[in-house]
Amino acid sequence: MSKGIHFEQSITELEEIVRQLEKGELSLEESLKQFEKGISLARRCQNALNQAEQKIETLTGTDSNIELDSDEQTSD
Repeated sequence: MSKGIHFEQSITELEEIVRQLEKGELSLEESLKQFEKGISLARRCQNALNQAEQKIETLTGTDSNIELDSDEQTSD
């Protein structure tokens, strides 16, 4: 559960960095510092998503192609 909390905190922090950069009120130096921090957070979040996807694939025994049972499939 703590990984989920860290993921959510990272997303929130990344969103705040984007807002600051979009305002355009930071100095060049501070903008670069925030951009670098944002890239690091984005990579961390992407890694967490990749790990979650791998875990789901392992648990479901698929490679992102989950097939529905015939009872779950709908037709027109």
